[in-house]
Amino acid sequence: MRREEGEIEDDFDVEFVKWFSEINRNSVSVAGGKGANLGEIYNAKIPVPPGFVVTAQAYEHFIEKAGLKDEMKKLLDEINYNNTKQLDDVTREIRKMIVDSGFPEEMRREIIHAYEKLGSDGTRIDEIRKRIPESVFVAVRSSATAEDLADASFAGQQETYLNVKGNDELIESIKKCFASLYTSRATYYRQKKGFKHEETKLAVVVQRMVDSDKSGVIFSKDPSYNNENTIIEAVFGLGEGIVSGMITPDKYVVSSEMKILDVKITDKKVAITRNSSGKNIEVALTKEKSNSQVLKESEVKKLAEFALRLEEHYDKPQDIEFAIENGEIFIVQTRAITTMEKRIEESNAEIEGDIILEGLAASPGIASGKVKIVRTTEDLEKIISGDVLVTKMTNPDMVVTMQKSSAIITDEGGLTAHAAIVSREMGIPCIVGTHEATTKLTEGEIVTVDGFRGKVYSGKVGEETKKEIEKVTAKTKTKIKVTVDLPTFAERASRTGLNSVGLLRIEGIIAESGKHPDLFLKQKKLKEYEEVVFKGVNEIAKYFDELWVRTSDIRSDEFQNLFGAPEIKEANPMLGMHGIRYGLKHPEILKSELNALKRVSENGKEIGVLLPQAISVDDVIKTKKFLQEIKFSKAKLGVMIETPAAVQLIKDFCDEGIDFVSFGTNDLTQYLLAVDRGNKEVQYLYDEMHPAVLYQLEYVLRVAKRNNVLTSICGQAGSKKEMVKFLVERGIDSISVNSDAAKEISDYVEQIEKGEFKGNNGQLEKGVDLSESVPASELQDDDDNMGEEEKQREAKKDGGKLDIF
Repeated sequence: MRREEGEIEDDFDVEFVKWFSEINRNSVSVAGGKGANLGEIYNAKIPVPPGFVVTAQAYEHFIEKAGLKDEMKKLLDEINYNNTKQLDDVTREIRKMIVDSGFPEEMRREIIHAYEKLGSDGTRIDEIRKRIPESVFVAVRSSATAEDLADASFAGQQETYLNVKGNDELIESIKKCFASLYTSRATYYRQKKGFKHEETKLAVVVQRMVDSDKSGVIFSKDPSYNNENTIIEAVFGLGEGIVSGMITPDKYVVSSEMKILDVKITDKKVAITRNSSGKNIEVALTKEKSNSQVLKESEVKKLAEFALRLEEHYDKPQDIEFAIENGEIFIVQTRAITTMEKRIEESNAEIEGDIILEGLAASPGIASGKVKIVRTTEDLEKIISGDVLVTKMTNPDMVVTMQKSSAIITDEGGLTAHAAIVSREMGIPCIVGTHEATTKLTEGEIVTVDGFRGKVYSGKVGEETKKEIEKVTAKTKTKIKVTVDLPTFAERASRTGLNSVGLLRIEGIIAESGKHPDLFLKQKKLKEYEEVVFKGVNEIAKYFDELWVRTSDIRSDEFQNLFGAPEIKEANPMLGMHGIRYGLKHPEILKSELNALKRVSENGKEIGVLLPQAISVDDVIKTKKFLQEIKFSKAKLGVMIETPAAVQLIKDFCDEGIDFVSFGTNDLTQYLLAVDRGNKEVQYLYDEMHPAVLYQLEYVLRVAKRNNVLTSICGQAGSKKEMVKFLVERGIDSISVNSDAAKEISDYVEQIEKGEFKGNNGQLEKGVDLSESVPASELQDDDDNMGEEEKQREAKKDGGKLDIF
């Protein structure tokens, strides 16, 4: 910090504080990765919430003055890094030492002085003091200085404390950030990477929190169909309202010439605001306010201008979060748009016609047909080929009917909803989240559905098109497979040129029979059930050489329209009787499925049997016994890693002789985060890239590789580039994707494997970093240094604790 005349002076040269104006992207050694990035944006004259950095040199001063350096070194030198419990105990002791230590008075004074004039940039003190209260809410964030740790700081993996207010709370939060440098994972990471602990430093970003009366997101390029327009979405209040999906935002479309092309005003109903104690609360809006335009024209143009400047600065389209407080715009965050796709040629021309409904473009294509509104399962039978299926939200009961439809429109859901996922696999145009399709559209009317733009037109307009499947040409070490559920779409999937199916779910095949497995069992027609499964799988197998087939996984709230479906009401079907536990409870059904797969294998196909919802080694042992009984010894046996139990027991599964595992990230993420992705109140918390999920994936990859067990992913996350990058860099053996994503993902994998993937600055990226976690390739032999007796002792002591360190 530059001291002003007459301000505090001390007999040392350490600068404890640096304002954003004093740092840039080259200031990592002083401000850490996050601090340097914020300084870069600030100095590009982009308005960011005001703040300063408590420097890495301040951290060193704190450690020195507290007399901790020698004691910390002594403790760190004593660690056996293969002993997880000892590592935990020692690092916990170091963190406690840091938090319990007194704060140097000269350092405290300078930080508090900066806090009191936060937002002034160190110059306009009197003016700012009039405008900002003495104690403001701030965010306190760790910012790592080591190059390999800096990227993780950008990713938000380090400690952050929000809504911090007051001098004492600020100082305590800074100490907690300092202490976070010595979590178990961070300490282990440095050891394996060869960093000297005593040379590793941490800066802390202190940034005023914006109490926004307006907020939203900007896409510098339209991500839906990749044109030059800038898209802005905005709501009243804090940004949590738009992120959670709770509030439907206003939408503004701005051309590259700064002309506002389109404005869509919605009924917001509520806003999220922060109360005086720093807690977020929901506030109802008056009808007039709810239906009023959020942004002024001048704000729209200014936001678009910032978006284009950031895109130019980073040389890549940006996804930007903004907040407006008392008319002042702040850019809260910016990151590259990772979902930009090539536009399909047929979608270039805008359809001319009367738009009667809009929603989220969930599956590309254009199709017309008669509206058929489905409110209950009884309504499904009225759908005939070519109809447009309109419903509140689809569910697995509807899969057979969905494939007859020319297009699908729903009231609810986002881009990971059932309707979106299945429609993309089927290649059917789909629009989700319209809010009013079932009430605004009329039974029998003709409409045209534009799945590229999320628009529904009255009548038959435009030419019908579907997204074409591109042939995979990339040569990759990581095997790319396709996900196929129904024979109808096998030929479409085969156009990728791939010869392996990474996930074949048989529930759709069963549903086509119109009967629930329970009915076949009660009527003692298990041979008929076997034939249903055999015919469906065999039809798909005509197009592929290898198929990993999941045994049936039918929840009690699914397929209720099938004849013989049990009339049971489970309080929580996701935690109920389904998956392999259902198959083992009804072994005749499971054996029929296994017999069907054996018959398919006799046609020269390589079959892998995949067990869903596995939580016990007994699941594997009993299934292997059935395979032996039916003499299906050449079957490969694998388990879905979709429960926390499967993660914990991966070593035991491997010891039992499984051949492969496949990550089911949809369920695994929900179980780990205690989040229902179908619940709009908590959808914003659903994140497959959450550190808790990534730690589980990395652990399983490491253990499986050590035991020569093949690894794969078949969840929707396998089509997300950031997840693909994370998994490929950790040596996953294969990735199963929907056919429409196969070309793009395979090309991306090839880039990663060749080291051609480059980030915003044109430099080769090192990949997704867990900050304090360790790449599987480097941890592969960690346990090999432990004796077998010690491993067992540690496993019992830790209660099966994950050895991700």
